[in-house]
Amino acid sequence: MRICVHGVGYVGLASAALFAHDGHDVVGYDPDEETIERLNRGEPRTTEPEFAAYVGDVLGNGLEPSHDPVVADCHVICVPTPYDASVGAADLSYVEAAARTVADLLRPGDAVVVESTVPPRTTEDVVAPALSAAGLTPGEDVSLAYCPETILPGNIAHELVNNDRIVGGVDDESTDLVATLFESCTEGTVYRAPDASTAEFAKLAQNAHRDVNVAFANELARLARDYGIDSRAAIDLANVHPRVDVLNPGPGVGGHCLPVDPWFLGQSSDELDLLAAARRVNDGMVGFVIDLLEASLGDLEDRRIGVLGVAYKGNVDDARHSPGLRLADALAGRDDAAAAVRHATADGGDGRATDASVDVRLHDPHVEDDRLVSLESAVDGADAIVVTAGHSEYRNVDPETIAAATDGRTIVDGPAVLDADAWREAGFDYVRI
Repeated sequence: MRICVHGVGYVGLASAALFAHDGHDVVGYDPDEETIERLNRGEPRTTEPEFAAYVGDVLGNGLEPSHDPVVADCHVICVPTPYDASVGAADLSYVEAAARTVADLLRPGDAVVVESTVPPRTTEDVVAPALSAAGLTPGEDVSLAYCPETILPGNIAHELVNNDRIVGGVDDESTDLVATLFESCTEGTVYRAPDASTAEFAKLAQNAHRDVNVAFANELARLARDYGIDSRAAIDLANVHPRVDVLNPGPGVGGHCLPVDPWFLGQSSDELDLLAAARRVNDGMVGFVIDLLEASLGDLEDRRIGVLGVAYKGNVDDARHSPGLRLADALAGRDDAAAAVRHATADGGDGRATDASVDVRLHDPHVEDDRLVSLESAVDGADAIVVTAGHSEYRNVDPETIAAATDGRTIVDGPAVLDADAWREAGFDYVRI
Protein backbone atom coordinates (compact mmCIF):
# COMPACT_ATOMS: atom_id res chain seq x y z
CA MET A 1 0.00 0.00 0.00
CA ARG A 2 0.98 3.62 -0.38
CA ILE A 3 0.54 5.23 3.04
CA CYS A 4 0.71 8.91 3.90
CA VAL A 5 1.35 9.64 7.58
CA HIS A 6 0.21 13.13 8.55
CA GLY A 7 2.51 14.36 11.31
CA VAL A 8 5.87 12.71 11.99
CA GLY A 9 6.51 13.66 15.60
CA TYR A 10 6.82 11.11 18.41
CA VAL A 11 3.93 8.93 17.27
CA GLY A 12 3.80 9.64 13.55
CA LEU A 13 7.46 8.88 12.89
CA ALA A 14 7.16 5.59 14.74
CA SER A 15 4.07 4.60 12.76
CA ALA A 16 5.66 5.64 9.46
CA ALA A 17 8.74 3.54 10.20
CA LEU A 18 6.57 0.58 11.25
CA PHE A 19 4.65 0.58 7.96
CA ALA A 20 7.85 1.04 5.91
CA HIS A 21 9.45 -1.93 7.67
CA ASP A 22 6.43 -3.99 6.64
CA GLY A 23 7.11 -3.18 2.98
CA HIS A 24 4.65 -0.36 2.42
CA ASP A 25 5.54 2.75 0.41
CA VAL A 26 5.31 5.45 3.09
CA VAL A 27 5.37 9.24 2.86
CA GLY A 28 5.90 11.01 6.18
CA TYR A 29 4.31 14.45 5.80
CA ASP A 30 4.82 17.28 8.26
CA PRO A 31 4.34 21.03 7.74
CA ASP A 32 7.26 21.73 10.08
CA GLU A 33 10.25 22.33 7.80
CA GLU A 34 12.87 21.59 10.46
CA THR A 35 11.33 18.19 11.20
CA ILE A 36 11.48 17.17 7.54
CA GLU A 37 14.97 18.61 7.03
CA ARG A 38 16.30 16.64 10.00
CA LEU A 39 14.78 13.44 8.64
CA ASN A 40 16.23 14.11 5.20
CA ARG A 41 19.62 14.40 6.90
CA GLY A 42 19.01 11.07 8.61
CA GLU A 43 18.68 12.70 12.04
CA PRO A 44 15.37 11.70 13.67
CA ARG A 45 14.62 13.71 16.81
CA THR A 46 15.30 11.04 19.42
CA THR A 47 17.96 10.02 21.92
CA GLU A 48 16.97 6.34 21.73
CA PRO A 49 19.69 4.54 19.72
CA GLU A 50 17.46 1.55 18.89
CA PHE A 51 14.63 3.73 17.64
CA ALA A 52 17.02 5.96 15.67
CA ALA A 53 18.44 2.85 13.98
CA TYR A 54 14.92 1.51 13.34
CA VAL A 55 13.98 4.74 11.56
CA GLY A 56 17.34 5.00 9.80
CA ASP A 57 16.90 1.58 8.23
CA VAL A 58 13.90 2.77 6.20
CA LEU A 59 14.67 6.45 5.54
CA GLY A 60 15.07 6.66 1.76
CA ASN A 61 14.26 2.96 1.61
CA GLY A 62 10.49 2.84 2.03
CA LEU A 63 10.01 6.00 4.09
CA GLU A 64 10.15 9.37 2.33
CA PRO A 65 9.92 12.56 4.45
CA SER A 66 7.90 15.24 2.69
CA HIS A 67 6.82 18.86 3.09
CA ASP A 68 3.67 18.00 1.12
CA PRO A 69 0.88 15.44 1.62
CA VAL A 70 0.26 12.97 -1.18
CA VAL A 71 -2.50 10.82 -2.62
CA ALA A 72 -2.38 7.43 -0.90
CA ASP A 73 -4.32 4.24 -0.30
CA CYS A 74 -4.28 4.94 3.42
CA HIS A 75 -3.92 8.19 5.36
CA VAL A 76 -2.80 8.06 9.02
CA ILE A 77 -3.45 11.12 11.21
CA CYS A 78 -0.83 11.51 13.95
CA VAL A 79 -1.02 15.19 14.85
CA PRO A 80 -0.84 16.88 18.28
CA THR A 81 -3.92 17.28 20.47
CA PRO A 82 -2.94 19.72 23.24
CA TYR A 83 -5.22 20.46 26.16
CA ASP A 84 -6.51 24.02 26.25
CA ALA A 85 -6.81 24.75 29.97
CA SER A 86 -8.45 28.12 29.29
CA VAL A 87 -11.58 26.42 27.95
CA GLY A 88 -11.20 23.03 29.62
CA ALA A 89 -11.17 21.07 26.37
CA ALA A 90 -8.90 19.43 23.84
CA ASP A 91 -7.56 21.64 21.08
CA LEU A 92 -8.63 19.66 18.04
CA SER A 93 -7.56 22.26 15.50
CA TYR A 94 -4.65 20.10 14.30
CA VAL A 95 -6.94 17.09 13.86
CA GLU A 96 -9.48 19.19 11.99
CA ALA A 97 -6.79 20.64 9.71
CA ALA A 98 -5.37 17.19 9.02
CA ALA A 99 -8.82 15.83 8.22
CA ARG A 100 -9.42 18.64 5.73
CA THR A 101 -6.04 17.95 4.12
CA VAL A 102 -6.87 14.27 3.82
CA ALA A 103 -10.31 15.06 2.40
CA ASP A 104 -8.74 16.92 -0.51
CA LEU A 105 -6.71 13.83 -1.41
CA LEU A 106 -9.25 11.07 -0.86
CA ARG A 107 -10.40 8.65 -3.53
CA PRO A 108 -13.16 6.04 -3.29
CA GLY A 109 -11.83 2.94 -1.55
CA ASP A 110 -9.14 4.75 0.44
CA ALA A 111 -8.76 4.33 4.21
CA VAL A 112 -8.19 6.88 6.97
CA VAL A 113 -6.76 5.99 10.38
CA VAL A 114 -6.73 8.36 13.36
CA GLU A 115 -3.91 7.64 15.84
CA SER A 116 -3.86 10.95 17.75
CA THR A 117 -5.11 10.78 21.32
CA VAL A 118 -8.54 12.42 21.25
CA PRO A 119 -11.72 12.77 23.33
CA PRO A 120 -14.47 10.20 22.72
CA ARG A 121 -16.51 10.71 19.52
CA THR A 122 -13.81 12.78 17.80
CA THR A 123 -13.43 10.31 14.92
CA GLU A 124 -17.15 10.23 14.27
CA ASP A 125 -18.06 13.84 15.11
CA VAL A 126 -15.00 15.73 13.85
CA VAL A 127 -13.04 13.66 11.34
CA ALA A 128 -15.94 11.95 9.56
CA PRO A 129 -17.83 15.21 8.76
CA ALA A 130 -14.61 16.78 7.41
CA LEU A 131 -14.16 13.84 5.06
CA SER A 132 -17.82 13.85 4.05
CA ALA A 133 -17.60 17.53 3.15
CA ALA A 134 -15.34 16.54 0.28
CA GLY A 135 -18.06 14.28 -1.13
CA LEU A 136 -16.95 10.85 0.14
CA THR A 137 -18.86 9.25 3.02
CA PRO A 138 -16.90 7.27 5.66
CA GLY A 139 -18.30 3.78 6.00
CA GLU A 140 -19.61 3.87 2.44
CA ASP A 141 -17.08 5.38 0.03
CA VAL A 142 -13.99 5.28 2.28
CA SER A 143 -12.93 3.43 5.43
CA LEU A 144 -12.39 5.33 8.69
CA ALA A 145 -11.13 3.92 11.98
CA TYR A 146 -9.40 4.88 15.21
CA CYS A 147 -6.29 3.00 16.34
CA PRO A 148 -4.44 4.63 19.26
CA GLU A 149 -0.69 4.34 19.73
CA THR A 150 0.62 2.73 22.91
CA ILE A 151 4.37 3.27 22.68
CA LEU A 152 6.40 4.28 25.72
CA PRO A 153 9.27 6.75 25.26
CA GLY A 154 12.48 4.98 26.16
CA ASN A 155 11.36 1.69 24.61
CA ILE A 156 9.73 2.77 21.35
CA ALA A 157 11.36 0.32 18.94
CA HIS A 158 10.28 -2.72 20.97
CA GLU A 159 6.80 -1.60 21.98
CA LEU A 160 5.93 -0.35 18.51
CA VAL A 161 6.13 -3.87 17.15
CA ASN A 162 5.14 -5.94 20.18
CA ASN A 163 2.34 -4.05 21.93
CA ASP A 164 -1.30 -5.01 21.49
CA ARG A 165 -3.47 -2.60 19.51
CA ILE A 166 -7.13 -1.57 19.58
CA VAL A 167 -9.04 -0.73 16.39
CA GLY A 168 -12.51 0.69 16.17
CA GLY A 169 -14.10 1.83 12.92
CA VAL A 170 -17.19 3.72 11.86
CA ASP A 171 -18.44 0.41 10.43
CA ASP A 172 -17.35 -3.24 10.58
CA GLU A 173 -15.61 -3.09 7.21
CA SER A 174 -13.47 -0.16 8.34
CA THR A 175 -12.57 -1.97 11.56
CA ASP A 176 -11.56 -5.14 9.71
CA LEU A 177 -9.51 -3.35 7.06
CA VAL A 178 -7.46 -1.32 9.56
CA ALA A 179 -7.13 -4.25 11.97
CA THR A 180 -5.74 -6.35 9.14
CA LEU A 181 -3.22 -3.61 8.33
CA PHE A 182 -1.87 -3.59 11.88
CA GLU A 183 -1.98 -7.38 12.20
CA SER A 184 0.40 -7.60 9.28
CA CYS A 185 3.09 -5.39 10.85
CA THR A 186 2.86 -5.99 14.62
CA GLU A 187 3.46 -9.00 16.84
CA GLY A 188 0.85 -8.07 19.45
CA THR A 189 -2.83 -8.95 19.39
CA VAL A 190 -5.09 -6.51 17.53
CA TYR A 191 -8.42 -6.15 19.35
CA ARG A 192 -11.53 -5.04 17.47
CA ALA A 193 -13.62 -2.49 19.38
CA PRO A 194 -17.38 -2.15 18.75
CA ASP A 195 -16.84 1.30 17.23
CA ALA A 196 -14.39 4.20 17.02
CA SER A 197 -15.70 5.93 20.13
CA THR A 198 -15.16 2.83 22.27
CA ALA A 199 -11.57 2.61 21.04
CA GLU A 200 -11.03 6.28 21.88
CA PHE A 201 -12.54 5.76 25.35
CA ALA A 202 -10.39 2.68 26.00
CA LYS A 203 -7.17 4.54 25.16
CA LEU A 204 -8.03 7.34 27.58
CA ALA A 205 -9.06 4.85 30.26
CA GLN A 206 -5.64 3.19 30.07
CA ASN A 207 -3.82 6.42 30.82
CA ALA A 208 -6.33 7.68 33.38
CA HIS A 209 -5.94 4.37 35.24
CA ARG A 210 -2.22 4.95 35.63
CA ASP A 211 -2.69 8.59 36.61
CA VAL A 212 -5.05 7.56 39.43
CA ASN A 213 -2.62 4.91 40.67
CA VAL A 214 0.29 7.35 40.66
CA ALA A 215 -1.87 9.86 42.54
CA PHE A 216 -2.60 7.25 45.22
CA ALA A 217 1.13 6.70 45.73
CA ASN A 218 1.76 10.45 45.81
CA GLU A 219 -0.95 11.01 48.39
CA LEU A 220 0.59 8.28 50.55
CA ALA A 221 3.92 10.11 50.32
CA ARG A 222 2.33 13.34 51.53
CA LEU A 223 0.53 11.54 54.37
CA ALA A 224 3.69 9.68 55.39
CA ARG A 225 5.60 12.94 55.77
CA ASP A 226 3.09 14.12 58.38
CA TYR A 227 3.84 10.99 60.42
CA GLY A 228 7.60 11.08 59.93
CA ILE A 229 7.45 7.87 57.88
CA ASP A 230 9.49 6.88 54.83
CA SER A 231 6.68 6.38 52.31
CA ARG A 232 8.66 4.04 50.07
CA ALA A 233 9.52 1.75 52.96
CA ALA A 234 5.84 1.65 53.91
CA ILE A 235 4.78 1.01 50.31
CA ASP A 236 7.27 -1.85 49.97
CA LEU A 237 5.75 -3.47 53.04
CA ALA A 238 2.19 -2.86 51.82
CA ASN A 239 3.07 -4.60 48.56
CA VAL A 240 3.88 -7.89 50.26
CA HIS A 241 0.11 -8.48 50.22
CA PRO A 242 -0.71 -10.65 47.18
CA ARG A 243 -3.49 -8.34 46.01
CA VAL A 244 -1.76 -5.00 46.57
CA ASP A 245 0.53 -3.32 44.06
CA VAL A 246 1.10 0.32 45.02
CA LEU A 247 3.28 2.31 42.60
CA ASN A 248 6.17 4.54 43.67
CA PRO A 249 5.55 8.24 44.41
CA GLY A 250 7.43 11.04 42.69
CA PRO A 251 7.46 14.76 41.83
CA GLY A 252 4.45 14.49 39.50
CA VAL A 253 3.63 13.02 36.11
CA GLY A 254 4.33 14.30 32.62
CA GLY A 255 4.44 13.40 28.97
CA HIS A 256 1.59 14.06 26.58
CA CYS A 257 -0.83 11.48 27.94
CA LEU A 258 -1.24 11.27 31.72
CA PRO A 259 -1.59 15.00 32.46
CA VAL A 260 -4.27 15.53 29.80
CA ASP A 261 -6.09 12.27 29.01
CA PRO A 262 -8.29 12.30 32.14
CA TRP A 263 -9.54 15.74 31.10
CA PHE A 264 -10.22 14.42 27.58
CA LEU A 265 -12.18 11.54 29.09
CA GLY A 266 -14.46 13.86 31.03
CA GLN A 267 -14.71 16.59 28.42
CA SER A 268 -18.37 15.94 27.59
CA SER A 269 -19.47 14.55 30.94
CA ASP A 270 -20.22 15.87 34.42
CA GLU A 271 -19.03 12.62 36.05
CA LEU A 272 -15.35 13.53 36.46
CA ASP A 273 -14.76 13.17 40.21
CA LEU A 274 -12.04 10.64 41.07
CA LEU A 275 -10.03 11.47 37.94
CA ALA A 276 -10.14 15.19 38.67
CA ALA A 277 -8.98 14.54 42.23
CA ALA A 278 -6.07 12.46 40.94
CA ARG A 279 -5.09 15.28 38.59
CA ARG A 280 -5.02 17.72 41.51
CA VAL A 281 -2.85 15.42 43.58
CA ASN A 282 -0.32 14.78 40.82
CA ASP A 283 -0.07 18.40 39.70
CA GLY A 284 0.13 19.43 43.35
CA MET A 285 3.39 17.52 43.82
CA VAL A 286 5.23 20.58 42.53
CA GLY A 287 3.97 22.43 45.60
CA PHE A 288 4.97 19.49 47.79
CA VAL A 289 8.56 19.68 46.51
CA ILE A 290 8.61 23.41 47.29
CA ASP A 291 7.38 22.58 50.79
CA LEU A 292 10.28 20.14 51.21
CA LEU A 293 12.74 22.79 50.08
CA GLU A 294 11.32 25.38 52.46
CA ALA A 295 11.39 22.89 55.34
CA SER A 296 15.14 22.59 54.82
CA LEU A 297 16.10 26.08 53.64
CA GLY A 298 13.43 28.33 55.10
CA ASP A 299 12.68 31.34 52.90
CA LEU A 300 13.65 30.65 49.28
CA GLU A 301 14.23 34.33 48.49
CA ASP A 302 17.47 34.75 46.49
CA ARG A 303 18.28 31.04 46.75
CA ARG A 304 19.91 29.11 43.92
CA ILE A 305 18.29 25.75 43.08
CA GLY A 306 19.67 23.16 40.67
CA VAL A 307 16.93 21.11 39.01
CA LEU A 308 18.26 17.89 37.51
CA GLY A 309 16.03 16.28 34.91
CA VAL A 310 13.52 18.16 32.75
CA ALA A 311 12.36 15.06 30.87
CA TYR A 312 9.07 13.82 32.26
CA LYS A 313 10.66 10.53 33.35
CA GLY A 314 14.02 8.82 33.49
CA ASN A 315 16.07 8.01 30.38
CA VAL A 316 13.73 9.66 27.86
CA ASP A 317 14.04 12.89 25.89
CA ASP A 318 10.39 13.96 26.16
CA ALA A 319 9.95 17.09 28.28
CA ARG A 320 6.26 17.69 27.60
CA HIS A 321 4.37 18.62 30.79
CA SER A 322 7.42 17.55 32.80
CA PRO A 323 7.47 17.98 36.59
CA GLY A 324 10.98 19.40 36.31
CA LEU A 325 9.97 22.28 34.05
CA ARG A 326 6.82 22.96 36.06
CA LEU A 327 8.88 23.04 39.25
CA ALA A 328 11.40 25.41 37.69
CA ASP A 329 8.64 27.77 36.56
CA ALA A 330 6.91 27.62 39.93
CA LEU A 331 10.17 28.30 41.81
CA ALA A 332 10.86 31.28 39.58
CA GLY A 333 7.36 32.59 40.30
CA ARG A 334 6.48 32.93 36.65
CA ASP A 335 2.92 34.12 36.12
CA ASP A 336 2.10 31.41 33.58
CA ALA A 337 3.32 28.72 35.96
CA ALA A 338 1.33 30.16 38.83
CA ALA A 339 -1.79 30.24 36.65
CA ALA A 340 -1.25 26.64 35.55
CA VAL A 341 -0.84 25.46 39.13
CA ARG A 342 -3.92 27.37 40.23
CA HIS A 343 -5.94 25.82 37.42
CA ALA A 344 -4.77 22.31 38.25
CA THR A 345 -5.59 22.74 41.93
CA ALA A 346 -8.62 25.00 41.75
CA ASP A 347 -10.79 22.55 43.68
CA GLY A 348 -8.63 22.36 46.78
CA GLY A 349 -5.14 21.14 45.83
CA ASP A 350 -2.07 22.80 47.26
CA GLY A 351 0.11 23.34 44.23
CA ARG A 352 1.54 26.83 44.15
CA ALA A 353 4.20 29.08 42.75
CA THR A 354 6.60 30.92 45.01
CA ASP A 355 6.67 34.67 45.43
CA ALA A 356 10.43 34.49 45.93
CA SER A 357 13.15 35.44 43.49
CA VAL A 358 14.83 32.08 42.95
CA ASP A 359 17.77 31.41 40.64
CA VAL A 360 16.90 28.10 38.97
CA ARG A 361 19.51 26.17 36.98
CA LEU A 362 18.31 23.31 34.73
CA HIS A 363 20.23 20.25 33.56
CA ASP A 364 19.24 17.19 31.54
CA PRO A 365 21.52 14.84 29.57
CA HIS A 366 18.73 13.68 27.26
CA VAL A 367 16.70 16.79 26.39
CA GLU A 368 17.50 19.49 23.84
CA ASP A 369 16.54 22.88 25.28
CA ASP A 370 18.22 26.30 25.22
CA ARG A 371 17.46 26.77 28.92
CA LEU A 372 19.69 23.88 29.97
CA VAL A 373 23.20 24.22 31.37
CA SER A 374 25.95 21.73 32.16
CA LEU A 375 25.74 19.67 35.33
CA GLU A 376 28.67 21.66 36.73
CA SER A 377 26.84 24.95 36.13
CA ALA A 378 23.57 23.59 37.52
CA VAL A 379 25.09 22.71 40.89
CA ASP A 380 27.69 25.51 41.12
CA GLY A 381 26.91 27.53 44.23
CA ALA A 382 23.50 25.85 44.63
CA ASP A 383 21.72 26.05 47.97
CA ALA A 384 19.74 22.93 47.07
CA ILE A 385 19.44 20.33 44.34
CA VAL A 386 16.22 18.67 43.20
CA VAL A 387 16.28 15.52 41.08
CA THR A 388 13.05 15.35 39.07
CA ALA A 389 13.83 12.68 36.43
CA GLY A 390 15.44 9.35 37.21
CA HIS A 391 18.11 9.35 34.51
CA SER A 392 20.71 6.64 34.97
CA GLU A 393 23.42 9.31 34.66
CA TYR A 394 22.38 10.78 37.99
CA ARG A 395 22.86 7.49 39.80
CA ASN A 396 26.59 7.74 39.12
CA VAL A 397 27.09 11.35 40.20
CA ASP A 398 29.69 11.57 42.98
CA PRO A 399 28.17 13.31 46.04
CA GLU A 400 31.61 14.42 47.27
CA THR A 401 32.21 16.24 43.97
CA ILE A 402 28.81 17.91 44.19
CA ALA A 403 29.45 18.88 47.82
CA ALA A 404 32.62 20.70 46.78
CA ALA A 405 30.66 22.73 44.21
CA THR A 406 27.52 23.65 46.17
CA ASP A 407 26.95 26.26 48.87
CA GLY A 408 24.17 24.28 50.52
CA ARG A 409 23.70 20.66 51.52
CA THR A 410 20.05 19.98 50.64
CA ILE A 411 19.02 17.46 48.02
CA VAL A 412 15.47 16.36 47.21
CA ASP A 413 15.43 13.08 45.32
CA GLY A 414 12.03 12.97 43.58
CA PRO A 415 12.34 9.59 41.81
CA ALA A 416 14.56 8.09 44.57
CA VAL A 417 17.43 7.20 42.23
CA LEU A 418 20.34 8.28 44.42
CA ASP A 419 22.27 6.32 47.06
CA ALA A 420 20.83 7.92 50.20
CA ASP A 421 23.62 6.73 52.49
CA ALA A 422 26.36 8.07 50.20
CA TRP A 423 24.75 11.50 50.00
CA ARG A 424 24.21 11.67 53.75
CA GLU A 425 27.82 10.66 54.35
CA ALA A 426 28.84 13.57 52.09
CA GLY A 427 27.00 15.89 54.48
CA PHE A 428 23.75 16.37 52.58
CA ASP A 429 20.29 16.68 54.08
CA TYR A 430 18.87 13.99 51.80
CA VAL A 431 15.10 13.85 51.33
CA ARG A 432 13.26 11.51 48.97
CA ILE A 433 9.61 11.51 47.99
